[in-house]
Amino acid sequence: MNPKLMAALASGRLAATLTRTLHLGGGTVLPGHVAARLDPDALSELSSRLAAGVALISGTNGKTTTARMLASIARVAGLQPVHNRAGANLPEGILSALVDASDLVGNLHGRLGVFEVDEAHLPGAARATLPRAVVLTNLFRDQLDRYGEVDFVARSWAAAVKDLGPDSTLIVNVDDPSLAHLAESAPGHLLTFGVENRSLGNDSLAHEADRRLCPVCAQRLDYSSCYYGHLGTYECGACGWKRPTPDVAVLQADGADNGTTAVTMHSQGAQLVATLPAPGLHNVYNAAAAAAAALALDLDPASIVAGLEQMRGAFGRHERIRVGGGTLTLDLVKNPVGFNQALRTVLDPDLTVIAINDRFADGTDVSWLWDVDFERLAGQEAPVLCTGLRAHDLALRLKYAGVGAEQPEASISTALGRALERTRQGGQVALFCTYTATLEARSWLQGQGLVPPFWDE
Repeated sequence: MNPKLMAALASGRLAATLTRTLHLGGGTVLPGHVAARLDPDALSELSSRLAAGVALISGTNGKTTTARMLASIARVAGLQPVHNRAGANLPEGILSALVDASDLVGNLHGRLGVFEVDEAHLPGAARATLPRAVVLTNLFRDQLDRYGEVDFVARSWAAAVKDLGPDSTLIVNVDDPSLAHLAESAPGHLLTFGVENRSLGNDSLAHEADRRLCPVCAQRLDYSSCYYGHLGTYECGACGWKRPTPDVAVLQADGADNGTTAVTMHSQGAQLVATLPAPGLHNVYNAAAAAAAALALDLDPASIVAGLEQMRGAFGRHERIRVGGGTLTLDLVKNPVGFNQALRTVLDPDLTVIAINDRFADGTDVSWLWDVDFERLAGQEAPVLCTGLRAHDLALRLKYAGVGAEQPEASISTALGRALERTRQGGQVALFCTYTATLEARSWLQGQGLVPPFWDE
């Protein structure tokens, strides 16, 4: 018995109960704060009790969906994952998930920890949980006011990788030059993933690409295929450094009109064929990351395919909400690369609503809007409505993109009211929101009885 841990668990569980009972939230963060205050070693102690170990997933984009995919695979494989599925990805959120999965003496109702981790907190989370697997999805420019340029996160991750134990497996996306170079310093096992079908990409880098120079000699990389951002097949003509061949390779990806994607992957002599319940090449990358992590955890191919096909998307990740005879599709957006991918997955809406906030959790610097390919909206007949705290900044950006946006509406709830009028008439509405705008939108939709609380999904 550990009295300090028991007190931390009891207090954390009480905090969760009160938070939910008083309708103050889902109890996804506060229990971790309370438990850590009473027992600073609670995260390390509880994670060490997971019989199948811990998998950490981090990256600029895709970590929530990748973690959901891996948790679904683990569930099919009978591992009873403990998962911070509501997206609370700071150490307190991970500890909250463990508190929720524990009894009062620290016995866990699960065998495998599947935790998404904020990019800046990966080193600390890795030290505390001693993971069996660490997944790095990609590294893009994000929240410049918090992280600065991508080099800050790259240095942080390099420190985390060097501290991994010899029994840990590092799983990286080698289509990202930064991660391919980082992988070379892995002290333990390494498993890589990427796209091997060049027809899925373009022959030139996208405007929003962050990494254009060789990480070895700083000369310009030559891309034979670019999928999005700076992800692609590359080689340095100066020093010869080039993209490694991925261990888990995406051979084919075909999207369907119903929002699913048929994907074929090859790894270790096995072929994985699955139909993902999500659109877009970015979700194909998420599936490859989850499949690679599952293989590193010795899960079987049948469980991987079934888990990918049964995965349920997280709130705000191309979330389709039926209203009347129409549909409202909600996408969380927070950086140019992610926004551009979201724009590509929504086809011919009758109304587009974009909600931009600049609170701390969103990133207070909204200059990234100028790197989003809003020109894709120019010429479409559907109206575009700007809302949120920075609605007028967005409207200015759209004006330069040649998009005829309507008069900005500061109130997100008022904008949503207009959106629901359109869906009740059978229309299709695309709703793009930054993080706090997503929470505000879902809270309003929850009040209308259209969606459950995000922590209950």
